[in-house]
Amino acid sequence: MAQFAVLLYAPTPADWSEAPQEELEAHGAYAGKIEELGASIVAGYALQPSTTAKAVRSDGVTDGAFIDAKEVLGGFTVIEARDIDHAVEIAKLSPGTWRGGIEVRPLFG
Repeated sequence: MAQFAVLLYAPTPADWSEAPQEELEAHGAYAGKIEELGASIVAGYALQPSTTAKAVRSDGVTDGAFIDAKEVLGGFTVIEARDIDHAVEIAKLSPGTWRGGIEVRPLFG
């Protein structure tokens, strides 16, 4: 099966300690849904808030996320799915859509 990055965007600063408890619990149940759909999780990570980031550019380093936006990358999961349509079907079930959005991107390999 092919691998896909499922990128989770959340309201700035994407601080998971401030996420509603029901959303956190739903993220825990999401793994089971992925397996029910015939896919698997390779890896998954929640990121620290965007306020802890350092942006590196050719002209220097700044505090904070790379761009100033109302939603920032809050975490990601790598899944194995049949194809991009299968990966999107899985991403639609993510609680990440509750307050933000999801981007699905095929990985090279």
